Amino acid sequence: MHTLALRGVTLGYDDVGPTTGPPVLLIHGHPFNRSLWEPQVAALAAAGHRVITPDLRGYGDSDVTPGQVLLSDFADDLAALLDHLDIDRAVVGGVSMGGQIAMEFHHRHGGRVRALVLSDTSAPAETDEGKDFRNRLADRLLAEGMGGYADEVIDKMLAAYNVAAMPRVAERVLAMMRATDPRGAAAALRGRAERRDYRATLPAVQEPVLVIVGADDVYTPVADAEAIQGLVPHAVLAVIDGAGHLPGAEQPERFNAALLEFLDTQVKPQG
Repeated sequence: MHTLALRGVTLGYDDVGPTTGPPVLLIHGHPFNRSLWEPQVAALAAAGHRVITPDLRGYGDSDVTPGQVLLSDFADDLAALLDHLDIDRAVVGGVSMGGQIAMEFHHRHGGRVRALVLSDTSAPAETDEGKDFRNRLADRLLAEGMGGYADEVIDKMLAAYNVAAMPRVAERVLAMMRATDPRGAAAALRGRAERRDYRATLPAVQEPVLVIVGADDVYTPVADAEAIQGLVPHAVLAVIDGAGHLPGAEQPERFNAALLEFLDTQVKPQG
């Protein structure tokens, strides 16, 4: 693990693979950390890519910023990290909240993006009901901690049938959720509630886009992925069978195959 002080916090991150390889920045979702991407890091590095996986502020080994952290804050952190690594442009991918951060990153730093990978995410702004839910959940996590919440949502983070069928995966996902600092999780929930409507920004994306989703995702179902594909007509859609909200963890071989095919066929070598 590497650490970097930037923008008032210290971030933990991994930088794996040949430094001369095409860079890929992968953004975890809530309430996880960079280790969520371990199967992808191994596959991408083996294929010659440089893979950067940060812990967002408030998660994993990164410092916590209590209160509210906007998606724009996360995006600007990632731009500063790329600056430090002397990476001008990268493939930027994220899952769930990480996918929304990737869309925010493109909105704010579009010139830094070679391609987008949007996994199990959604484009619309939060509804009033959703804002209320996220803020109440933030209050609950601060009062009670992460354990009860983690137990309640594991069968939505993974497809319900995978919780029993893949006990090691389920335990890994549970461990990440339970280890997250409630202050960081709460701050991200409050900031995410205020996110912009990416349906207004996605039609301007000219770079290659992979939209990928678990076939049985109940949080951001296939219809949400199809809606994003409709906003970016040149986007490629991959539906991963046998997976829910975290197909990269549930079906890593299928996920990695779709990702590598996209990178090999859609992303032009840097010249």
